[in-house]
Amino acid sequence: MPGENLSRDEARERGRLLSVDGYDVALDVRSAVDSGLDAATFRSRTTVRFRCAEPGASTFADLLAPSVASVTLNGRELDPAAVFDGTRIALEGLAADNTLVVDARCAYSRTGEGLHRFVDPEDGEVYLYTQYEPADARRVFANFEQPDLKAPFTFEVTAPEGWTVLSNGAEEGRPEGGRHRFATTRPISTYITAVVAGPYHYVSDRYRRTFEDGTELEIPLGALCRKGLAKHFDAEDIFTVTKQGLDFFHEHFDYPYPFGKYDQAFVPEYNLGAMENPGCVTFREEFIFRGKVTAASYEGRANVILHEMAHMWFGDLVTMRWWDDLWLKESFADFMGAFSLVEATRFRDGWITFANRRKTWAYRADQLPSTHPVTADIRDLEDAKLNFDGITYAKGASVLKQLVAYAGREAFLEGARRYFKRHAYGNTELNDLLSVLEETSGRDMAAWSRAWLETAGVNSLTPQATYDAQGRITELSILQEAAPSHPELRPHRVGVGLYRRQDATGGLVRFAHTEVDVSGPRTAVPQLAGAERPEVILVNDEDLTYCKIRFDEGSLATLRARLGEIADPLARALCWSAMWNMTRDALMPARDYLGSVLRFAGRESDIGVLQSLHGQARTALEHYTAPDRRESAGRELAEGAVRELRLAEPGSGHQLAWARHFASVASTPADLQLLQGLVDGTAKIDGLEVDQELRWTFLAQLASHGVADEAAIDAELARDDTASGKRHQVRCLAARPSAEVKAAAWAEVVESDTLSNALVEATISGFAQLGQQELLAPYTPRYFEMIERVWRERSIEIAMAVVRGLFPAWQVEQRTLDAADAWLSEHAAAAPALRRLVLEERDDLARALRGQACDAAAAPRP
Repeated sequence: MPGENLSRDEARERGRLLSVDGYDVALDVRSAVDSGLDAATFRSRTTVRFRCAEPGASTFADLLAPSVASVTLNGRELDPAAVFDGTRIALEGLAADNTLVVDARCAYSRTGEGLHRFVDPEDGEVYLYTQYEPADARRVFANFEQPDLKAPFTFEVTAPEGWTVLSNGAEEGRPEGGRHRFATTRPISTYITAVVAGPYHYVSDRYRRTFEDGTELEIPLGALCRKGLAKHFDAEDIFTVTKQGLDFFHEHFDYPYPFGKYDQAFVPEYNLGAMENPGCVTFREEFIFRGKVTAASYEGRANVILHEMAHMWFGDLVTMRWWDDLWLKESFADFMGAFSLVEATRFRDGWITFANRRKTWAYRADQLPSTHPVTADIRDLEDAKLNFDGITYAKGASVLKQLVAYAGREAFLEGARRYFKRHAYGNTELNDLLSVLEETSGRDMAAWSRAWLETAGVNSLTPQATYDAQGRITELSILQEAAPSHPELRPHRVGVGLYRRQDATGGLVRFAHTEVDVSGPRTAVPQLAGAERPEVILVNDEDLTYCKIRFDEGSLATLRARLGEIADPLARALCWSAMWNMTRDALMPARDYLGSVLRFAGRESDIGVLQSLHGQARTALEHYTAPDRRESAGRELAEGAVRELRLAEPGSGHQLAWARHFASVASTPADLQLLQGLVDGTAKIDGLEVDQELRWTFLAQLASHGVADEAAIDAELARDDTASGKRHQVRCLAARPSAEVKAAAWAEVVESDTLSNALVEATISGFAQLGQQELLAPYTPRYFEMIERVWRERSIEIAMAVVRGLFPAWQVEQRTLDAADAWLSEHAAAAPALRRLVLEERDDLARALRGQACDAAAAPRP
């Protein structure tokens, strides 16, 4: 990675000098189907037309390529060996108007960065797609790789005959000799250009809308996937959500979709959830469901479709100047994805998922030592890569939800409309957005920004009440606290709800509610004085603000006893989230949280919340449970999962969720026998269809306990000899409890770079398993010995996966923490992005140790 970085200062200077008028990019990818050395590279020929504000000045173009055949600047041939160093092309003596032509051999990727080449093991077909964010277009064509140097792009791709080839613009004319030429785009940034090529299965549709002034808009729609997934491809549902989203954004943004067609490609071995390339959005193909999934999976896919669609305006039409303001696209897309999901699709409970899942991601990120303001200080591209995190996405979206409550819905949307019209096809910074919001809301956006966008950390809000002799509230206040490291106390618009049981058999329902502006360490809530004593006081009722919810002692006692009785699903989700945060903060022992899951998760109606509870319960078991209790706690979780599995409605999503949860915690001989029986058909549970994906889920747990051997795993691959099956097989093989297996898995990931990104991920996923601490212990020192080398030698995507995935979290002990601290102390000069990753993992480990101490000290509850 050395030499590949680009600093903010370099980008600012180049942005000051240059204006780009256009790119013509010609790619020849016929070599993709070769079996020899030619399959490693493809030809890339780029013509860039640009202006220089200071004729005679020098700058550079970006290119990551194995070789360059020729470089021509303003008709003058340059010596490639003299001007190209493997990452940059030196450009000296620029004119006012310039033309740069670069002819290069670029490399196909196996890491999901640049132009990724995938060979389908099922039929041998080759599939290509690009992924660039934040700066990997330079792996495919020469360019000025920074978001503020936007330009029109014209792509031409020569591909094998019969292939489907797509780019941002519509294809112009019928291809001849495999040559596909695409319409010139509007001005866009390099990182959102795209090419997708291969024998993809393609489905088409159209979107039509007539506006109030009588004008009509028609958008060609496409959806595509590998041929091997065509039988599972539910393109009709994808188009339904797409049309609903386009209707919503047209109605609220008052700016027609500006990029012509709208293709959505579901591609293999994708590192991200999706990418907002205008006119050619790419998604991970796991959004095509090979087996039965719960409604939460369909909701999640719909949310991602709408998130990427929101980017067509927030990010593509109007783009941040530099990655400091990444939130200008990601926070808005995350918020608008949930907003449109709830208002335009069948997923009306999307805010519950947002409160329970997205905010959980944000709360974790905001308590790490690497936390940062929503608008961040991004020094270079490595910083940018790591800031695609829970703060930029989910905290930023939560802050915008708070802004809508603060400024008003219509003022917020009118601000967005003015923002698009004022800055279309341009680049913006924080103040450009704040100025229009101040115009439309009349609010002091500078003060709001200082509190919410320019400071880090999460506040805790706790209710405090006193009562009279008749049991009525005499005084209710909200106490606000902040961590010492980030002491900012913010203004919050919050709801406060009072809940109680209305009769002996009913659930807990809200009987009083108010909204209040919280500021400072204590805020009175006089509106609720005189109300009868509640059984639960819920701060942030209806989830208006971004905060950690705490409870008074009476409310917490009620929740421990009757959390499942809260009738409103959003209020219940907020209580679950609050209890999880208390567990992570070592304010509630893991045994109490697991006990609540065992008692109340079976009553949870929202399938997304239920699946979150399952994941959190497993984390609590693995990381926050005292070691001497872990075995018994695991048995209790498995027993509870089997009980709920058998009680669940046959064939329901809840039944499937409990089956998957049971598989994740099964450990006793009886548990494993049941899993084996479900795989081989000797055991049945009414309504549970054990399809291929569920078979792999069960087999993974059997493999980790040594019940399924290599022969059984290979036999399963023979049943499912597909790309998905191969990933499952690799994961299962690495999960087996054998020293030889662990050594081989470690070597494949750390000592070799032959595995693709997807298989690196699968191997790492299988490597570390609960209960294999003794097998994994030798790898703790080896981890700290290898991470600098891996960071230096591998692509950033793979290096991040290795550094995060192989951190020795399997050994939750003080000596592991000491080893991390020693590495950090002794490697102060290591790459800042690498140190950040280690610091984050170290912080999770320290949190786990505090959680285990809390659990060990807790007395058993009746």
